[in-house]
Amino acid sequence: MPLYLLLVKQVPALEFIAWRVIFTLPLCLAMLAATRGWGEIGAALRNRRVMLTLLGSATMVAVNWYLYVWAINTGHIYAASLGYYILPLAMMLLGLVVLGERLTRRQWWAVALAGVGVAVLAVGALTTMWLSLAMAVTFGIYGLLRKTVNAGPLAGLTIETLILVPVAAALAGWYAAKPGGGALGQGWGLALAVAWSGPMTAIPLMLFATAARRMPYSVMGFLQFISPTIVFVLGLTVFGEALRPAQLACYVAIWAAATLFVWELVRGRKPPLADEPLPT
Repeated sequence: MPLYLLLVKQVPALEFIAWRVIFTLPLCLAMLAATRGWGEIGAALRNRRVMLTLLGSATMVAVNWYLYVWAINTGHIYAASLGYYILPLAMMLLGLVVLGERLTRRQWWAVALAGVGVAVLAVGALTTMWLSLAMAVTFGIYGLLRKTVNAGPLAGLTIETLILVPVAAALAGWYAAKPGGGALGQGWGLALAVAWSGPMTAIPLMLFATAARRMPYSVMGFLQFISPTIVFVLGLTVFGEALRPAQLACYVAIWAAATLFVWELVRGRKPPLADEPLPT
């Protein structure tokens, strides 16, 4: 996503979010038609609790999108990276407190080690901490709502998009009416890049929602360390940001924690040997 955003950097963040919503809708509708998923849409639309939950998740993801795009476009790459380093801790906390999930002792050690790494990084980024925290909290709540809502990944994303489309269309129209015109009037290259935001949005969110419904939220949260590490590396290699000692310490601590956490997951799923008694 950060590399893709280089293609649309000249588009204002709010206008880009509007087009992102607009171009996600036809893709969702096409996939619904291909999978004949209209019945699930109808059931969700008739369920008040489902609709209120999807209204909340749509709001959370829209705010998260805006903060992320604004952070990348204004050069706050590490603030975005820190936000998604905090996100796994927020997701694990939500899984433990709200969903009653449990971690093993070694996984707790991994969480503590990751927390130390994030804390070291946070000390050097206090001025943009509000941005990082807001990104972590909004997406953490979004994922929790998508895990618990009684709607499938595609149906849920379609309804979220339908909720956001009226506001998105109004914003796109407002930018188009300005003297400089909207993004789609700035040439075919930019227009196609903006249109590509549809699959760049729909595919990852459907995969995320599918995983959220099938995995413990705390485990899924820890796997989210992959995303900010990619952003972190891109900040060094593509965006030219300097590497500070605190960032290096954070990187080492978090990946040591990730290794311990994943090893514990694999160890816990290993079948017993033939001469070992089965657990009771």
